[in-house]
Amino acid sequence: MLFDSALLESIPRFVTPLLLAALAGAICHRASVFNIALEGMMLIGAFCAVAGAYGSGTWLGGLGLAMLFGGLAGLAYSWFSIRRGGDDIVVSIGMNFLAIGATIFMLRLLFGTRGQFDDPGIIAVPKVPLPFLDAVPVLSNLLNDQSLLFWIGLMMTFAISYLLYRHRFGLRLRAAGENPEALQTAGLSPERTRTVAVVISGVLCGLAGAQLSISNVTLFTENMSAGRGWIAVVIVLMCNGRPLWVLPTAVLFGLVEALGFRIQGLGLPQQFTDALPYVLALLVLAIVLGRKKYLA
Repeated sequence: MLFDSALLESIPRFVTPLLLAALAGAICHRASVFNIALEGMMLIGAFCAVAGAYGSGTWLGGLGLAMLFGGLAGLAYSWFSIRRGGDDIVVSIGMNFLAIGATIFMLRLLFGTRGQFDDPGIIAVPKVPLPFLDAVPVLSNLLNDQSLLFWIGLMMTFAISYLLYRHRFGLRLRAAGENPEALQTAGLSPERTRTVAVVISGVLCGLAGAQLSISNVTLFTENMSAGRGWIAVVIVLMCNGRPLWVLPTAVLFGLVEALGFRIQGLGLPQQFTDALPYVLALLVLAIVLGRKKYLA
């Protein structure tokens, strides 16, 4: 059966990396930074999470290193794109390729292996038990014993929404994207505000990568992000960078990805199931663009 308790249990695992990466993209989007390097930043976070968890012997070390290098990747992106005036698309593509090459090289340099690193010393992010949901069949399967990063992603959705629309920094960030001249008139730097936005997005992408490597599993494989960063970019564009819309959209894509893995058990080829999220993205974008054209 496709729709059973195992499917419900798997949905948050697929939703979490998409949600965190899409929130990262939403922050950049509102600051008028077209960041499509989410894929590379996620990959860096996934590798650093494994390296940190293995090296420190704690999952906190993994999360800390993933956030650190995710933020540094965002800082590097902002230097090339914002400070040096580079084209966002060119810089993003360069960072994505750099992340692939760097993680493959470091995998061989640090761990002396190719393709995959798997070791019992990699400590997983803990799961959060909710015993009060044991008597509620659907919610218990969906929410009980899910990764701590899943709950962090949910909290970040509402925190970022509050930050963007109710906090002074969010007002400055949106001004940097919508009316940078007004921000300059107030004596503030749009470039500095955009830099902070990109660094925050890098930290969130680091957490998204950590969900892939030390929460869903406890290993790292080459190109582990597997296109999820591109799906996150689509989610951002569909939602126009609105965090509260990002959450249900990420759930939709996570559900499709979870169904894809279950469908493989029916004998369908992996290439078909891997294409399902991208087919959904094209269909939804076609509907959104068609609706905008109709309303215009």
